Amino acid sequence: MAKQIVMLGPPGAGKGTQAKVLSEKLGIPHVSSGDIFRENMREQTELGKNAALYINRGELVPDDVTIAMISERISRIDCDEGVVLDGFPRTATQAEALDEMLGDLNKGQVDAVPCVDVPNDVLIDRLTGRRTCRAEGHIFHIMFKPPQEAGKCDIDGSELYQREDDTVSTVSNRIDVYQKQTQPLIDYYQQQGVLLEINGDQPIEAVLDEIMTALSGV
Repeated sequence: MAKQIVMLGPPGAGKGTQAKVLSEKLGIPHVSSGDIFRENMREQTELGKNAALYINRGELVPDDVTIAMISERISRIDCDEGVVLDGFPRTATQAEALDEMLGDLNKGQVDAVPCVDVPNDVLIDRLTGRRTCRAEGHIFHIMFKPPQEAGKCDIDGSELYQREDDTVSTVSNRIDVYQKQTQPLIDYYQQQGVLLEINGDQPIEAVLDEIMTALSGV
């Protein structure tokens, strides 16, 4: 079974959910780039302070900072048996850096890259259906997790609203940006023979079964 796994998928594909469940099934850590950024900034590490300078200006964190954070995380003892990476790499340049990093740490290479594919119209339905409560940020979904009373949070009764980044135009743009940025990464892993195409337009359990079946053949 594959040990070094990179999860790919557009916003709304559910790759984060699958990555968490996959890590539990395989007994290896789920390493999310977003979690690593938050951890480093919360703990005020040098890398975290550096990243915060860019984030606070609304700029992208440079590759060298991101790569250093990922390298520090996967060098920890809990990643000795493997890792499920989520949110990194995002570009072919970062993928090359990951290959070098794994080699330097004597952790082999990327064994498998499940790429969860979902039609754009389904992604838009998933992402634009999200509703957030104004008081505490509780999340609902008009299709998958509707509130008992329309427009009102079940937990604290506050108003539910659609965040600006959940509108159709914003979501469509996010998907377009993802596809343009990620295609070279998909090509990179396709050429390495480790890309696993997964149908994400099915129930969560079925997607997981498909991923596990694909990994068993690696």
